[in-house]
Amino acid sequence: MEVEGDMDRTWRISQDEIVNSIGVEAARGRKELALDGGPYRVKYTRNGRHIAIVGQKGHTATFDWKTGTMHSELQLRETCRDITFLQDHSHYAVAQKKYVFIYDRDGVELHSLKSHIEPTRLEFLPFHWLLASVGNTGYLKYQDTSTGKLVAEHRTKLGACVTMTQNVHNAVIHLGHQNGTVTLWTPNLPHPAVRLLAHLGPVFSVSVDQSTGGRYMATAGVDGTVKLWDCRSWGEPLRSWTPRGSHAILAWSQRGCLAVASGGAINVYSRPSIYTPYPAPSPPPLYMTHPQPMKPHASLTFCPFQDVLAIGHAAGVSCILVPGAGEPNFDSSEADPFEGSKARREREVKSLLDKVPSDMITLNPEFLGGLAPPTKLTEGMDPGMIPFARRPRLDRLHVQGKADTAEDRLSDGMAVDSSADRGVVSKHDREEREKRKMRGKGKSLKRYLRKQRKNVIDPRAVALREHLAKQRAEGERTRVTVHDTSKSEQPSALNRFHYRP
Repeated sequence: MEVEGDMDRTWRISQDEIVNSIGVEAARGRKELALDGGPYRVKYTRNGRHIAIVGQKGHTATFDWKTGTMHSELQLRETCRDITFLQDHSHYAVAQKKYVFIYDRDGVELHSLKSHIEPTRLEFLPFHWLLASVGNTGYLKYQDTSTGKLVAEHRTKLGACVTMTQNVHNAVIHLGHQNGTVTLWTPNLPHPAVRLLAHLGPVFSVSVDQSTGGRYMATAGVDGTVKLWDCRSWGEPLRSWTPRGSHAILAWSQRGCLAVASGGAINVYSRPSIYTPYPAPSPPPLYMTHPQPMKPHASLTFCPFQDVLAIGHAAGVSCILVPGAGEPNFDSSEADPFEGSKARREREVKSLLDKVPSDMITLNPEFLGGLAPPTKLTEGMDPGMIPFARRPRLDRLHVQGKADTAEDRLSDGMAVDSSADRGVVSKHDREEREKRKMRGKGKSLKRYLRKQRKNVIDPRAVALREHLAKQRAEGERTRVTVHDTSKSEQPSALNRFHYRP
């Protein structure tokens, strides 16, 4: 959305002017649903065709918002806190008062997940088929919806949690806690991968920008501030400002538009002004605004591949038009807004076969599928020789310059050749060394001397070396004496004539 003159502003354009200026098909996204079971929370499917709403008093409904076809409508008659679709619109999960329940498209109850106690927020990871929930007990749980097993259960140790979102780029769960911290979780780590002190009060809303591959995260706290963080550095926030009202709700669109609902109005900010670092606490330039007084907001959700923002509030659900928020190009193999029943079945089977294991979720997904680093070869050696990691320990010490040649002379009784100092060992020396190694003489003493290497003169090491030298000298003298005695006692032919008493 652009203006003609320099004095005009995009935020002055109302929803009625936008509806009158666009086509009939795009104008269908502007809706107002007046409902009595609020406040409501809203979720879309991955292709943006179907919508699910749930009220705090138990009113639940799923329908095709383009054609107006109602799939199911339930009155659960108990407190419901959140709702989310699973792999497609054929199944959805509801976080009810005590447990998480899974329903099919017709509203028939299929499963009751009793391991998810008092859930408050739900998220579904489509590439891993994992249903993540967090609740008043402070536990983050991952349920595999393809096998029905509980994959992981993490104790956050930070009390009840009412704020959760996922990074679509790497499937990492972001949680906002009551002490002002934001934690990042993966199923394969029992502790948070990142712990960030974001606000001075409880964190009320967290959202991750999917247009930049999950590089930016926006947080809103009860302290009345909205902060934008760079997920690559986790230092100081890029921007920070104070909107109207203390409880702000955030949502990112596919094209990088940030929606902030607070103080009876919904303000939308566009890039690249959001990502520009600004030290002063000043909001970025406003792109669009929509007033909604006397309607406390509960959720914000952008419709995929559409310029529609769904707002859940105490009086129902409102859908407003935000030009330029949705991605115009879609991949039909991943999410097709025009798929039929046959294409849906084929996509479901293909995604189940291509399911990514839960232990492959990391902060840096580019690490997966990469090649191993090249093998480190010894310096000065031909590439066809033995790699450095597979060489004997003594050779590696000589190459690194850490070998103690004096100890080798004292313990082995031979001097290390200059070629061995350079890391090149002849075949004869290697065979002799292996032969001496098999004897096992002085092995524990050599290990003790190797541990006692220091850059200072150690009296104990000097005494041991002197003791070894003394033993070696005594052994040499004994061998010489025995050799001379054996020479003098050799038998002779004239010994028969010696006199024997």
